Amino acid sequence: MSMTSGDAPFKLQIDVRDVSHTYRPARGHTVLALESVSLQIAPREFVALLGPSGCGKSTLLYLVGGFLPVETGAIEIEGAPVGAPGPDRGIVFQHFALFPWKTVRANVRYGLEKMGLARPEQERRAQGYIDLVGLKGFEESYPSQLSGGMKQRAALARTLAVEPKILLMDEPFGALDAQTRSLMQTELLAIWQKTQKTVIFVTHDVQEAVLLAQRVVVMSARPGRVKAVVPVGLDRADPHLVRTAAFGAKVDEIWSLVREEELKVR
Repeated sequence: MSMTSGDAPFKLQIDVRDVSHTYRPARGHTVLALESVSLQIAPREFVALLGPSGCGKSTLLYLVGGFLPVETGAIEIEGAPVGAPGPDRGIVFQHFALFPWKTVRANVRYGLEKMGLARPEQERRAQGYIDLVGLKGFEESYPSQLSGGMKQRAALARTLAVEPKILLMDEPFGALDAQTRSLMQTELLAIWQKTQKTVIFVTHDVQEAVLLAQRVVVMSARPGRVKAVVPVGLDRADPHLVRTAAFGAKVDEIWSLVREEELKVR
């Protein structure tokens, strides 16, 4: 199946159609988190989800990942309905989620062990992704010995090692200081270009979304709906991109959309 983005047709990998989701806690009121959300994503595309707190960005990510049940509407990956987590989708959380008692190497090997790969293949693949994220020399270090940025690199290597087609990232740099965050953004773009994975990236930072994504999906205040899908269309090969007028104009365009929704929740 193909969809159309602008004038160019593209093959469809992720198809979210008319999805709604309600949280029903054991105590308290039910919460309609998403309402009638539709979104189509092509293979190897980098898409950012942006919107005010509580708009359902992470909920949508977890639905695509199979961590939450699809109650209303449909989500398909390459034509197959999503029913549970699978090896085709890897997720990176904000707070690293590393095993503190395992070394970097053992953390990265964890998913490979679960896959039942032979030990030599586990070691080969783990080392390759440790090298890719810039942690060569830290293979035997424990998470407590790593900086925040290094922990996130290790978490990213662990997810990449199982070689998912789709990378789901839930504000992965939100807990990092500004300098480390900038370095990780650059690193992620390089890794995306090398591995050519499809990326869905949740963020609340407009500049981060514009810097990283090919398209930015702006979501409304809760219940989350797709307010706008904005193509970015900037030259990421430009080392001075963030200082260009085009970058500033795109940030302003998207911020104006987000601001309208932010004001609704204050």
